[in-house]
Amino acid sequence: MTHAHGQRAHLALADGTAFEGALFGAPTVAVGEAVFTTAMMGYEEILTDPSFTGQLVVMTTPEIGNYGIAGDDAESLDGRPQVAGFVTRSLSPIASSHRAREPLGEWLARHGVAAITEIDTRKLTRHLRDHGSQNAAFGAAPVDELVARARAAPDMAGLDLVARVSPKARTSFAEGRGAWVPAGAKVRPAERHVVVVDYGSKKNILRCLVDAGCRLTVVPARTTAKEILDLSPDGVFLSNGPGDPAAVTYAVETVKGLLGKKPIFGICLGHQLLALALGAKTYKLKFGHRGANQPVKDLATGRVEITTQNHGFCVDVASLPKGVIPTYVHLNDGTSEGIAVPDARAFSVQFHPEAAAGPHDSLALFDQFARAMAAS
Repeated sequence: MTHAHGQRAHLALADGTAFEGALFGAPTVAVGEAVFTTAMMGYEEILTDPSFTGQLVVMTTPEIGNYGIAGDDAESLDGRPQVAGFVTRSLSPIASSHRAREPLGEWLARHGVAAITEIDTRKLTRHLRDHGSQNAAFGAAPVDELVARARAAPDMAGLDLVARVSPKARTSFAEGRGAWVPAGAKVRPAERHVVVVDYGSKKNILRCLVDAGCRLTVVPARTTAKEILDLSPDGVFLSNGPGDPAAVTYAVETVKGLLGKKPIFGICLGHQLLALALGAKTYKLKFGHRGANQPVKDLATGRVEITTQNHGFCVDVASLPKGVIPTYVHLNDGTSEGIAVPDARAFSVQFHPEAAAGPHDSLALFDQFARAMAAS
């Protein structure tokens, strides 16, 4: 049973497949790449993750909006939603949480983000899984018009979306996780200066770095290697972000200029950019990995970790040059989930060890980065 009573509308994929639903959020037509996430919680974190820029996010969990929007759970630095549109099966009529500041629909409308509910998200997800992620459009327009708009939208391959979400100026960041620190975890005083190259960073990554003993200077994506090194960092962090890593050529050049100079840690897009800087290649996955329940294997220990992931592109393991060690693989499809370059004091992972939302299996990677800086 669904609860939305918005204007009737359609969602149309570029291949002509259409679904009927009801609008909520902002009353506009939304266009972007349709992707699905298997996360069972954390829709506020998903909506505010800059890595979802340009995408229509389909929730596989049916009931959405039941705990409203808290505000404190936002992952974008400005707290605003980052998605191009939001797709759900059932919109909860109430927000039953003491933390909720406003209902999901009102929050999306206030920020100009369109959403659609009463969509058969199981059927839509199976279609995207079988035929691949593709552009789509939804709104109260004729299906033919929506299909045309989806087909006219730029393809995600070759698209540099980092420019949309990277900050315009250098800032500092000193906020830790506070009450969200997992039981038994240590919070260290700020002993190391880390320059974060922000391609669209999630806030909880920065909080985890702070808790690992890092004093952070956050810089725009187009900051050069010389400008970064002139800040005298103990280490450099390469953040997550949206779009095709191969299109962010300026970032690849910057990483090339940093290799071997300072310890480097990269997550998600940062992992892909590190691989490209080392001479490897990236490619687009059929439907990507998005969710808080993705299994990876640590190749050194054999340990399996359940991780949060959000990416549509992947590092080609076969293209990794000599001296680059694969460290993690995805257990569903065997794709690259991590690399290490001992000679350059650099390592990276495709998954999100900070989670938010998700499991804490991989939090120790932040301490690994801190140890690498202490040893250098």
